[in-house]
Amino acid sequence: MSEMFYKVLGYGAESINGGDAVWNTHGKWMPPIEGELDPCRNGYHLCRREHLVGWLGPGIWRAAYRGELIDDEDKIVVREARLVSRVRTWNERTARLFAADCAERALERAGNADPRSIEAVRIARLFAIGEATREELDAARDAAWDAARAAARDAAWAARDAARDAARDAAWAAAWAAWAAAWAAAWAAAWDAAWAAERQWQTDRLFKYLEGRLG
Repeated sequence: MSEMFYKVLGYGAESINGGDAVWNTHGKWMPPIEGELDPCRNGYHLCRREHLVGWLGPGIWRAAYRGELIDDEDKIVVREARLVSRVRTWNERTARLFAADCAERALERAGNADPRSIEAVRIARLFAIGEATREELDAARDAAWDAARAAARDAAWAARDAARDAARDAAWAAAWAAWAAAWAAAWAAAWDAAWAAERQWQTDRLFKYLEGRLG
């Protein structure tokens, strides 16, 4: 079996992590890139399974490439690429549920979580499955942000910066999904995550959703 690559795009198959390309969704190869390939500057950017968590957004596509390839840490850069098929199990519902899972785990690892953050995760899950209103979600989000601000005031600068970084990656889905409450909860309490182990857990959890085993 050939290696699987992924491309993350916006709702209209537009690039969202840099560049302004709109991708062909019917399996046709994109126009070849001219000039020297240069990560983040010139080339089509795809990622492997283990790096997908760091690039997530509204649409996930399986992708293929041909020709020249540059390996660049968390992505590959290629001259020719095409979308093969959309991952249909990834949608707003599963994105919110995944974000809530990540936030809940971050709260558990942090210990002594603020009840407002815990409640925000609970409401985020209910909203994802249609059992909470937008008003309830917004209220839970606001309360969780109050908890985050209180925690930040009491934290050292280094701890606060670590919280931002961990939460950004633990709850990426909430960021694009209209300030979901899970993002606020993770930001408030994910500061002590062990990065490598956490990323592996997130990847394994993500693919349970993508493979239809959760959600």
